[in-house]
Amino acid sequence: MDIIGKKVLVTGADGFIGSHLTELLLARGCRVRALSYYNSFNYWGWLEDIPSHANLEVVTGDIRDPHLVRHIMRDVDIVFHLAALIAIPYSYHAPDSYVDTNIKGTLNVCQAAKELGGIRVLNTSTSEVYGTAHYVPIDEKHPRQPQSPYSASKIGADAMAMSFFNAFGLPVTTVRPFNTYGPRQSARAIIPTIITQIASGMKEIKLGDLTPTRDFNFVKDTANGFLAIAESSDTVGKEINIATNQEASMGEILKKITEIMHSDITCITEEQRLRPALSEVFRLWGDNTLITSLTNWKPQYSLVQGLEETIQWYLREENLKKFKAGIYNV
Repeated sequence: MDIIGKKVLVTGADGFIGSHLTELLLARGCRVRALSYYNSFNYWGWLEDIPSHANLEVVTGDIRDPHLVRHIMRDVDIVFHLAALIAIPYSYHAPDSYVDTNIKGTLNVCQAAKELGGIRVLNTSTSEVYGTAHYVPIDEKHPRQPQSPYSASKIGADAMAMSFFNAFGLPVTTVRPFNTYGPRQSARAIIPTIITQIASGMKEIKLGDLTPTRDFNFVKDTANGFLAIAESSDTVGKEINIATNQEASMGEILKKITEIMHSDITCITEEQRLRPALSEVFRLWGDNTLITSLTNWKPQYSLVQGLEETIQWYLREENLKKFKAGIYNV
């Protein structure tokens, strides 16, 4: 599918990855309907940072409402479904809301896509569904391990999406980004947590376990991965990693950021930032063989390049003031 000129829906467009994807789609000539989570302030999240555009239509609502979902999916060619609850620590406290948003929200999208004539759906997964690696690099056949209520809800959402391909022939692809970072990421994630604490002048910063490894994708690479998957007919019916095929520990990330920021800090391990022992995912290193074989995608940013661009964004006063660096962001 050539996506230029297509009418697309992005759910979760007000979020971190969703807002970057929305910008990319607009740049590619798409007509974008962007779903922002309803609130009484009519605040559109990170979509507020995107200049007004003739091809951008912002709608507000809740992915949990099947009637709303069906209404906003009328007359679209493809749905990029990113709306989800994603914070792992909060999932320990409110697992029911993760089932409602992540599993039932995905059901609502797939059911509407089926009823409206078989709309193409890209369902967004997470590398957290794999849990701690049994082997590396992790390919799409790796066992799923529900090590948190969040990952359990995403395993359920992925299964729901793929069931619509198997049962009804719905053109679904499950897109599985490994750890995405970059401008606009919330401070619940380690990279903005480190940057905002240092940028706020703290000499003693608080973090969790620094031993786990992750495969870090710069957000522009992740957004381009979504686009490449959408434009390939060979990706329908598949689950596809977006990964760099490299890993770095949290401690290595801390070291790289302090070097780039020329910062001399002390790191303290804060108990509340540690996951329960069996819930921590200690190793994620993604295999990107499938996406590179089915599309022309490959990562364009090195880790250092991505970190440098990310740091510069957070150092701008108007951006830094949006983050509460002094508290633990669940």
